[in-house]
Amino acid sequence: MPAGWTFAALLAGLAIGWVLSGSLVADTVGAIASPIGTIWLRGLQMTIVPLVAALLVTGIVRMVATAQAGAMARRTLLTILAILASGTVLAAFAMPALLEAFPIPGREAAALARTSGEAQEVPGIGEFFESLISSNVIAAAAETAMLPLIVFFALFGAAVARLPDNRRDLMVRFFEALGETMLLIIGWVLWIAPAGVFALALGVGLDSGGGAFTALGHYILVVSALGFAVMLAAYALGVVGGGYDLLVFARAVLPSQAVAISTQSSLASLPAMLQSCRLLRVRETTADFVLPLAVTIFRATSPAMNLGVAIYVAYLSGVELTAAMIAAGAAVALLTTIGSVSLPSSISFIASIGPIAIVMGVPIEPLALLIAVEMVPDIMRTLGNVTMDVALTSTVDRHTEASD
Repeated sequence: MPAGWTFAALLAGLAIGWVLSGSLVADTVGAIASPIGTIWLRGLQMTIVPLVAALLVTGIVRMVATAQAGAMARRTLLTILAILASGTVLAAFAMPALLEAFPIPGREAAALARTSGEAQEVPGIGEFFESLISSNVIAAAAETAMLPLIVFFALFGAAVARLPDNRRDLMVRFFEALGETMLLIIGWVLWIAPAGVFALALGVGLDSGGGAFTALGHYILVVSALGFAVMLAAYALGVVGGGYDLLVFARAVLPSQAVAISTQSSLASLPAMLQSCRLLRVRETTADFVLPLAVTIFRATSPAMNLGVAIYVAYLSGVELTAAMIAAGAAVALLTTIGSVSLPSSISFIASIGPIAIVMGVPIEPLALLIAVEMVPDIMRTLGNVTMDVALTSTVDRHTEASD
């Protein structure tokens, strides 16, 4: 189902709820809409654990194989990990600062934060470290305890990567099939997203009137600001790491950015990125290796923007964030990025941000509405990713040439 239909359903639900708010039929309409929205939301939630497991295992195996491909591959991976870690740290500090400087409108926040349950309790610092390892992975999955599950499947993926070739390939094929199966189910759930989002938005509109439009606009601007910061960091990397004049790098990457805006796809922007690298006189051997690799395993904006969304929802829901909660969210944001690169934005939104929110003790119900406006921040995500891919390639090329 095209994202435009979901966005239209969001607007229609909010508008109709606004019109009906305070009317005699408001309670009846809300009683009908609430279970529809709840069932759709649970349809998304039920796929999170198996999908994250499949993506994490296959992603780690793929990264280990890449690291064994040679010095350029290892240099590329180290640079990618440094960029992703930096973006995560950026979000951990910048998003709370942005929300303190530009608070979410009060009444509108209360409306968007409507949840069907309580946020999960987050342990103290000692219990937090104990919770990293679960004695019963099945029980952890049943309780949606994402942090020990992610630790387990990260170790599982690392172990699979060390198996003999035939057994490793068997395990990888199993988890690939599991991931593809979950993607089919999510695709079915997202196909009826307009109905689910309409029902959820209708309830929000009944509670908040027209105020929810203001809150959604605030969300789009604040979260997109993190993507913009990552894009600015890409220019800095092109200058410092690639050794280019700022205007030279900006002119060379402009065609890639134009394709990114029109397609919202890093993969579709690959030919334009190769042309940008030619304009920057990057060696073809480097560009032909690094750019396809970056498109496959690297989304520069994901940890920053995904963690930013989870922090935003925490503020939206009134969850008091501690340093341990943000650190846990940052770790999960970094790990879930590994496996979700090749997913469509609507699916990666749930697969990546859902686990972050759960680990931080943040309700995930608001994500069901925010996914409807993801098409707008996704433009900023793609712009930042494409710009950083070109900057990464030029940086790797310069340091490879220096080491030759």
